[in-house]
Amino acid sequence: MKKHLSFHSLIILSLFTFFLLPFTLSAQADSLDVKIRAGYNIGGTAPLPMPASIRSIDAFRLTPSFLVGGDVILPLGDRFGLSAGLHLENKGMDADVTVKSYSMEMTKGNSQISGLFTGHVSQQVTQWMLTVPVSFMFQVSNCTFKFGPYFSLLIKKEFSGIASDGYLRQGAPTGPRIEIGNKEGEWATYDFSDEMRSLQWGLGVGFDWHFSRHVGLSADLNWGLSGIFNSDFKTVEQTLYPIYGCIGLFYNL
Repeated sequence: MKKHLSFHSLIILSLFTFFLLPFTLSAQADSLDVKIRAGYNIGGTAPLPMPASIRSIDAFRLTPSFLVGGDVILPLGDRFGLSAGLHLENKGMDADVTVKSYSMEMTKGNSQISGLFTGHVSQQVTQWMLTVPVSFMFQVSNCTFKFGPYFSLLIKKEFSGIASDGYLRQGAPTGPRIEIGNKEGEWATYDFSDEMRSLQWGLGVGFDWHFSRHVGLSADLNWGLSGIFNSDFKTVEQTLYPIYGCIGLFYNL
């Protein structure tokens, strides 16, 4: 475990050193621009398309999914440019869903059970990460449009929840039926945090709107192309993709 943490610490230190150095140098370079950002992520992790086993989304609660960071921008002419950034962000989700015959592995009492669950699931997802976005930029009037890939290194991750108000068919649709109640001691819990990827990637698209020389609003959509779980994790049958929008403010140095 200590080697694992040291390896991640080395990656984080390298990322900060590599990307904060251009931030510092760019303050004295006429050819580079720097934007400092703060925002709020809204979205979730979901399979695409939505499978028939997920019958409804019953509740969706906001989580502390904030973003802070900066971007270095290299202009390429009057309207075009390239940017690279380093963002610290959380992509969280807190939702209740109703499922039918949904593949699950859970703990009830002192027993580990698996099979097809029908009932209510309360799910919490936390993903603290360092994200490196790389974008091609195009400016129209006081609006800058951007598109490109991003790469995220997870530094804290959690995927857990409670299953209740239903039953689990152990092993197969016609397997032994295990009742799952609706109060503590009768419900079951699950935790797949250790099965989550440490590295995610995807595509981002968005725009920055300058309403003054230095300050503006931003809106972005980040669509994960890698699922949040390791490829050898098969308990959750569908691939879950992180899909989040971000609304924020920026300051142009």
